[in-house]
Amino acid sequence: MKNQGLLAVLAAIAIQLALGVAYIWSVFQTGIAESIFRGDNAAAALTFSILLAALSIGSIFGGNLAVKYSTRLVVFMGGILLSAGFFLASFVGADFPHLLWLTYGLMGGVGMGFTYSTTIACAQKWYPEKKGLVTGIIVAALGLGGVIFTPVAESLITFFGGVGIGEPRTFRFLSIIFFVVCTIGSIFLINPPSDGSSAAQVNGRMPREMLKTPEFYLLAVTFMLACMGGLMMMGFAKPIAVAKGLAATATIGVLAITMFNSLGRLFWGFVSDRLGRINTILVLLSGTAVLSLLVNVAAGWWIFVLIGLIGFFYGGFLSNFPSLTADLFGPKYLATNYGIVLLGFGVGAIMSSQIAGHYRNIAQTAGNIDLMFPAFVIASGCATAGIVMMLVLKKITGRK
Repeated sequence: MKNQGLLAVLAAIAIQLALGVAYIWSVFQTGIAESIFRGDNAAAALTFSILLAALSIGSIFGGNLAVKYSTRLVVFMGGILLSAGFFLASFVGADFPHLLWLTYGLMGGVGMGFTYSTTIACAQKWYPEKKGLVTGIIVAALGLGGVIFTPVAESLITFFGGVGIGEPRTFRFLSIIFFVVCTIGSIFLINPPSDGSSAAQVNGRMPREMLKTPEFYLLAVTFMLACMGGLMMMGFAKPIAVAKGLAATATIGVLAITMFNSLGRLFWGFVSDRLGRINTILVLLSGTAVLSLLVNVAAGWWIFVLIGLIGFFYGGFLSNFPSLTADLFGPKYLATNYGIVLLGFGVGAIMSSQIAGHYRNIAQTAGNIDLMFPAFVIASGCATAGIVMMLVLKKITGRK
């Protein structure tokens, strides 16, 4: 029994490592904007945001299917869809740029959603007494995947012709990785028995019951507000570093945010088991609000420190919101319930890409990266509003 649980967690970790490719969009941003979207940074960044928004939709459908059929089948289907999306994206050109939104964005995001929340839910059911730690380990793997695949993607882009040329064939290579990892990993993803013979908890509110509670709306809206600063930096870390005169080492920005994003998921997941989910999220929101206001101040190598810290706090949200969802609504329908909560994250992803992309276009036209600063001021304001929402949630639930 314990071996089955360990294998399920290890399979979830392997799959999340592969999904970490989602967080290296900054590596593709400049080349895709130039070669496919004719210099429109906002339109290119929307590809990344659609993927994240579609991830939430895929999580809802995938969660429902996992309850009706099996986690194994849903993850297998998700891997096929994700792989197909990236493979088809490799053929998109400037004549039909919006097809990238459909392939990389929609197909890739839904496929990723099928695998994302279902693997988290499966692992939590095996180790319910350590939800924060287990969730932190699994989603940390997703962040670590970004660290691993950043230099891989950079090398592949260079090998296949350089920025603006090598991105499509890199997508094709990544599609093969998704197919292999997700299909093999799905074999080991089974839920523990629900007959009381294991420590797994099987209670929980159904999605329609969750939707009738104020707790859900506070949770989802806070998630939308919380993710702004991290996602803005996630999509534009490399262009910002280049604009600040660090072109030769700009990839360090991508590595910094992905590495500290991964560490943050693990660290804050561990902390939340002791400090409490809501208290931990309040700390994360406060840190994000302050750090977002320092983007214009940071110069030289300090920008990499700031990028890393923003990623560190952002990572904490991704380990605490699924655990808090399980705390409030139970683990039985977590894959579906968390998928619905992720809708807030999806809306925040689209909003952040359009806000950051708009100000990036202004900054690029004027040749002054400081003109992108209003985007991070907005992100700071959103995090501050999130603090208020969490304080209300803390009061009505009595949780810490």
